[in-house]
Amino acid sequence: MDLRDNQILVGELLDRPGSRAVFQRRFGKLLKHPMAAAARSLTLEQLIGFAKLYLPQKVIQDTLEELRRL
Repeated sequence: MDLRDNQILVGELLDRPGSRAVFQRRFGKLLKHPMAAAARSLTLEQLIGFAKLYLPQKVIQDTLEELRRL
């Protein structure tokens, strides 16, 4: 999948069944958080910036690689 240099919107990713499945499998509980809806308007790059505060770099990299393979 073309992540458009991480400028794709999170909402676009969540609207596609394949990429939504990646997020669901890796971060299922977080998708149910009330703030998840607000993340739809973020770019993937912005989401990565927030994720770096809470997730190991390896988890982020593995997720990005999986999304790119779609």
